[in-house]
Amino acid sequence: MADGVAAILVHVADTQAGLAWYQRAFPDAEHRFLAAFDFSYLRIGTIDLEIVQADEKVASGAAGSVVYWAVADVDRALAHFEALGAHLYRGPMAIQEGLWMCQVRDPWGNCIGLRGPRPGKGGIDHETEL
Repeated sequence: MADGVAAILVHVADTQAGLAWYQRAFPDAEHRFLAAFDFSYLRIGTIDLEIVQADEKVASGAAGSVVYWAVADVDRALAHFEALGAHLYRGPMAIQEGLWMCQVRDPWGNCIGLRGPRPGKGGIDHETEL
């Protein structure tokens, strides 16, 4: 039924500041602009990362689903996000297949998941331990 993730909306109080912060957080993202809608967003691979206005229907902050981004080194990615002002929220914790995961919170309180190896730290394969 679904062909994959098309877009991720991140709700913030200040969309211009949010767009600038996420551009620094994902420096390889392509900035795109839709003139017909006066709307800027970021393209990361095949996914549109849309920074939108928080409102009474959807506030910013930790409250449900968390998108996990695949990274080559969880520790290096964590340091990158922390240098931008994100704060570690959960983890890092070992998961399956030698991978690790953690969550950071952006300046608006939204959770960003990071998932990948921690070179030199190893990992726990929970599936084979059962």
